[in-house]
Amino acid sequence: MGNPKADLEIPKERRLRTTEVYLSVQGESTYVGKPCVFVRLTGCNLRCAWCDSTFTFKGGSYRDLEDLAQEAHAFGIPTVEITGGEPLVQANVIPLMQRLIDLGHEVMLETSGSRDISAVPEPVHIILDLKPPDSGEERANLWSNLPLLKAKDEVKFVIASRRDYEWSREVVKKYGLDRVCPVLFSPVWGSVEPRDLIAWILEDRLPVRFQLQMHKVVWPSDARGV
Repeated sequence: MGNPKADLEIPKERRLRTTEVYLSVQGESTYVGKPCVFVRLTGCNLRCAWCDSTFTFKGGSYRDLEDLAQEAHAFGIPTVEITGGEPLVQANVIPLMQRLIDLGHEVMLETSGSRDISAVPEPVHIILDLKPPDSGEERANLWSNLPLLKAKDEVKFVIASRRDYEWSREVVKKYGLDRVCPVLFSPVWGSVEPRDLIAWILEDRLPVRFQLQMHKVVWPSDARGV
């Protein structure tokens, strides 16, 4: 949990509340299976019904962003993902991402789609989640983010029901997301049968990519640090 007094000695402009830093392989996204260092920050502005990272909502410890960047760099792995929680609730994540870029890393950002991405450094590979109705956070989608996406980014829909699927399908069509960047449809673990989601995608000839959370296949579904 860190030393509270030492935490407060870190200047505000360099301070990031952090849950964990670890080495694994990408379990989601178009980078699935790729070795990656994960920097998991603490705090989230949403409370999605199916969230599997509720342990990030509080706790953690404050870290100096340079120390955090150097810890990630020390693993010797090119790809680093910043995740959470919601990383963009902390303004200092922007200089952290830039520092990792300066150190030569390929940087990924997993973000809920509820926070403005305009300040994210241009080289960062953004994974933007959009929240369907059954998440309980549909209202939080920040639609002004969509025009900011680039071909190197991707959009992810986490789907808990047929209703979620139909909502996601219409969003893809309305905004032409498949013509902007890769689009991923992922079933909520234990809520939607993967084969059902695949059948729906194929029936509609939908130009999206089906994905599973690979880390939940390899390790226990509630395992941390993987």
